[in-house]
Amino acid sequence: MSTPNLNHRLSSVDSTFLYFEKKEAPMHIGSVSIFDGEMPFDDFVAMVDAKIHLLPRYQQIVTPDPFNLGHPTWEFDPNFDIHKHIFKIQVEGPGTEAQLIELAGRIFTPMMDRSKPLWDIYWVYGLEGGHTAMIARVHHAMVDGMSGVELLKIILDISPTPSPIPPKPAPRPRTPQLDPTRRFFDSILGGLTEGMNRWMEFQNGLLNLTQALTNEASRTAMQNISSEIPRLSSPANPLPFNRACSGERRLVWNTFSFAEARAIRGALGGTVNDVVLTALSGAVSRYAEHHQLPISGRHLRVMVPVSMRQDDQRTALGNVVSMLPVEIPLDLKHPLERFRYVNQKTVSMKGGRLAEGLNLGAALMGILPAPVQALVGALAPSNLPLPVYNIVSTNVPGPQVPLYAMGHRMTAYYPYVPVGYAVGCGCAIMSYDQHLYFGLTADLQAMPDVETLREYLYESFYELRSAAGVEEIKPHVVKAKAATASRSGRSKKTK
Repeated sequence: MSTPNLNHRLSSVDSTFLYFEKKEAPMHIGSVSIFDGEMPFDDFVAMVDAKIHLLPRYQQIVTPDPFNLGHPTWEFDPNFDIHKHIFKIQVEGPGTEAQLIELAGRIFTPMMDRSKPLWDIYWVYGLEGGHTAMIARVHHAMVDGMSGVELLKIILDISPTPSPIPPKPAPRPRTPQLDPTRRFFDSILGGLTEGMNRWMEFQNGLLNLTQALTNEASRTAMQNISSEIPRLSSPANPLPFNRACSGERRLVWNTFSFAEARAIRGALGGTVNDVVLTALSGAVSRYAEHHQLPISGRHLRVMVPVSMRQDDQRTALGNVVSMLPVEIPLDLKHPLERFRYVNQKTVSMKGGRLAEGLNLGAALMGILPAPVQALVGALAPSNLPLPVYNIVSTNVPGPQVPLYAMGHRMTAYYPYVPVGYAVGCGCAIMSYDQHLYFGLTADLQAMPDVETLREYLYESFYELRSAAGVEEIKPHVVKAKAATASRSGRSKKTK
């Protein structure tokens, strides 16, 4: 695998996830993966220990700037120990899906320990069917969704035959400490460099938007979305899960056929993400009505992360994203009407370069001195009365072939996205091995009944599938996972 491009100092965007992190809003991303068979724990630890040098960032700790003049830096942990990052948990068997959900919630709840590199892996043994689960966390300051997927290459293979564990390389030589004078000037230079980088990013983005104005279609799209900007900049109308958060987390999940999602997309025109947003908005509409909230004239504002990562940045760590706020009326009852609205909205926003425009604003904010940004994060109230958006929905494409760890096939991958600041629910989607895996993150104080939304998501997806004239398509897999039978049964009931 290629070596990631590493920056020594955190960018403004990466630092934001540290500055705004609170007990009520821990800022790590993660996943729950299911594997066939029982994973050989000691061999797995030895394998990661032998390969961890390929991911230098995973051996580094966040170090505050000594003079508080710049953003924190990444420094190699002199006491790095792989056993502080990979843990073994034995549940009382046969461990059910409900037990795994409860355990994952406990693991995702606390903030990560900043005194060591910001990642950890928990292997869960004793699950029914002889499966093993991997619960992984990594801080959002290190990676975004796209670069996080790249990092799975260190533990996953495309072959069921495990590669021999390579010899562990020699320890990394200690880096000599800079003297106080050099560190002081390094702090000043780091702050100036970050401000200059953000200013150049703003200028380049402005130039690209100006060039887009020479295109008639882009000009028309920009004019169409310009009237929506004042509304999108105002707080969103709260939904039942837009309440003060406690920090206690719960992750539940859905599994759908990726072939069905593509067939719906093909039948209706649009993208798989349009299918996802249509199903999600339909589920939220049902959930709002379940809580006796009038939906007439009410919108769901979904914040959709958009990767701004260029081809030459595919192996770069850190966050290279913008946000696309998509408002969807909750009173669109017919799934085809809802799909066409979502498709038209996403096309117009992409054509109008809204994500690029919002990225310009983020670049300007990044010009502010690091101490000011840190102060804003420290003073930001975690119990916002009105959120900027209702829910986040991030969709990351993954490989459509099975992957293996130590020869054990990964049969499911449920992603986790952080929530907080009165946004009590988030949705992350990962496509893998002919399936769409949805992970619904909830804050238990803001949304104690996230399982209700999960059931409505099944109903909404299958309703859209039926309206699009798509028959049930079973994924072409060698071996189905244990939970497939119950979900197939639920599928038939909703056809």
